[in-house]
Amino acid sequence: MSSEHLHDDHKNILKGLESADSLKVIDTIEELRNSGRASDIPLLVELLHLTQNPEIKSKITGLFANLKESDTIPLIIGAIQNQKYAPELKELVACCWENGLDYSNYLSLFVGLLIDNEFAIAFEAYTVIMNLETRIDHKIIDQEIDLLERALSSAPEQKRQLMLDVIDFLPSIGF
Repeated sequence: MSSEHLHDDHKNILKGLESADSLKVIDTIEELRNSGRASDIPLLVELLHLTQNPEIKSKITGLFANLKESDTIPLIIGAIQNQKYAPELKELVACCWENGLDYSNYLSLFVGLLIDNEFAIAFEAYTVIMNLETRIDHKIIDQEIDLLERALSSAPEQKRQLMLDVIDFLPSIGF
């Protein structure tokens, strides 16, 4: 099959996301698990934001939790950074540790999420950080530890322990 045919087929699949029939939308999301592309992420994030259907939300977050392609990372990060998607922030951050991709280039983003957000989001950011395995430059590690230490005094008790754990953990992935 030519790449043009494949492109048209994929566009037809994506039309299923626009269906008023929630079962058709769910089937389409399932199909995208196998045939999806990184470029589909923004459409799925938007659908996650717009839908009120808990099953559709669950299918999308499940798909994000199983991403395996590193080219999806900047798209997920872009959604996390977009204020429009603040209602979905907890789910978007959670998929970062669930999918096991390498988010080490975004350490400062996750430290910021840990410091600046309510406990549920902070806990997801903490989990992303604690699952990092890639070595990170000590200069960056030191900057993030400094930010965390300064934020400790005004942090609620619940988050304080998470921050202390991250402060203890970060040197172990430094180089």
